[in-house]
Amino acid sequence: MEITVTRATHEDVDRLVEMYLALEPEQTARKPVWALTDGLDETFSQSFIDAINAPESWVFVGRIDGSTVGMIWATIEPMLARANGSRIGKIRIVFTEEEARGVGVGHEMLETALEVLRGVGIRYFDAPVGPGQRSTKNFFEGHQFAARSIIMHHADDPTTGNVSEKSSEIGEPSHA
Repeated sequence: MEITVTRATHEDVDRLVEMYLALEPEQTARKPVWALTDGLDETFSQSFIDAINAPESWVFVGRIDGSTVGMIWATIEPMLARANGSRIGKIRIVFTEEEARGVGVGHEMLETALEVLRGVGIRYFDAPVGPGQRSTKNFFEGHQFAARSIIMHHADDPTTGNVSEKSSEIGEPSHA
């Protein structure tokens, strides 16, 4: 079994969208607002094209024996002015297809992304992990990441203005 990681190109966009369509339900099952706050904007193919083309944005695909089974997207964001110009690398998306998990694809993609970020001077790294995502949390902890923030969320019922019991009442994205 040969694991490879390469920078995504426009030719990978359809496959990236396929994997994203598998990722989004995993994320929204535990955090319904994820698709509206942390996921990709529509259209998904254009979001990936923009991510591939953007400066300080890196999309990689992970492959096993030439078949694409994973993706990772890393960006750079500013820190506060008191950080004296330091910036932070953010792992925006990491995904490996279920049947390819646990064999090292995610590890290789993350190591590649971190190497590229370090190569442009980044020393700080974030990787948002949603609630209940124990395996993802463990994955990042295995790479020496530690929790530094928990984001609390609440949503009122958009039709009545009343406090809702859960945030899943937010409208579903159209995926157009």
